[in-house]
Amino acid sequence: MTSIREHAPAKINLTLEIAGRRDDGLHELASLVAFADIGDVVTLDPGGPPEISVSGPFAAELVGVNILERAAALLKERAPQLAVGTVHLEKHLPVAAGVGGGSADAGALLRAVRKTNEAASDSVDWHGLARALGADVPVCLEAWPLWMTGTGDALAKIAGGLPPLHAVLVNPMAEVPEDKTACVFRMLGARPLRAGYTAPEPPRFGDRDVLLDFMRARGNDLAVAAEAVVPETGVVHVALAALPGVEYVAVSGAGPTSFGVFPDKSAAEAARKVLSEQHGNWWIAAVALGETNPLSPFLRGGG
Repeated sequence: MTSIREHAPAKINLTLEIAGRRDDGLHELASLVAFADIGDVVTLDPGGPPEISVSGPFAAELVGVNILERAAALLKERAPQLAVGTVHLEKHLPVAAGVGGGSADAGALLRAVRKTNEAASDSVDWHGLARALGADVPVCLEAWPLWMTGTGDALAKIAGGLPPLHAVLVNPMAEVPEDKTACVFRMLGARPLRAGYTAPEPPRFGDRDVLLDFMRARGNDLAVAAEAVVPETGVVHVALAALPGVEYVAVSGAGPTSFGVFPDKSAAEAARKVLSEQHGNWWIAAVALGETNPLSPFLRGGG
């Protein structure tokens, strides 16, 4: 069988609101999620032995049990009829960065396995597998702009789509706690979810200006806690906010990666160059966000 290369794009929380802490200890959220045109790459050779290998600039940052190992084990347990084979990950995204790198890798592997087992794919609960692997894996399985609510498990299409954005992603490459996301949520100290809470409906955007206004109004409720856990996050925010032409700056997810939105591709690239000259030790990338990603999501196809 032919090998499949699946793009695992960086996930960006354009907005992230925490409604409260549920009785089960999980957090109820509402987030507008987009994906970048950069990311990791997962290659699946369904005819090869059951092995997982990693290469790329951030391969050495992966320690312990890789999420792809967990995904392969879960597939074997819940869907043993599916052929998996040899998996190789090209790790281009920083680890524990707030851009869903591991979740994107897991989503890419699930998509690749689905493609190589097309005849048996309809009998598999792909979203159930994704939920079992982590809160961000369901949206990364889809890998296109969506409105995410619940604990990350409820996904909805954005009527009319998402106007494309050009942005610069910046990670200070600072040391982060092993349980960084849990630390951020503990620092947040969210109140219990109010009785009768109902998740907000998916937003609709007539144009780019409406989208930016929505982002400015909603923001990221984890921003202050993220900076408290990794103080360098605030340094990045200040550096992005000082760049000419920047229209909006925010933290993605639980950080420490932040993003700045710019009017067009050339402005984003110019900003990337300035920051790269000033901060050579940071990870910096100019990206496109929105409907520009030629991926094959499950919801779009209805499968």
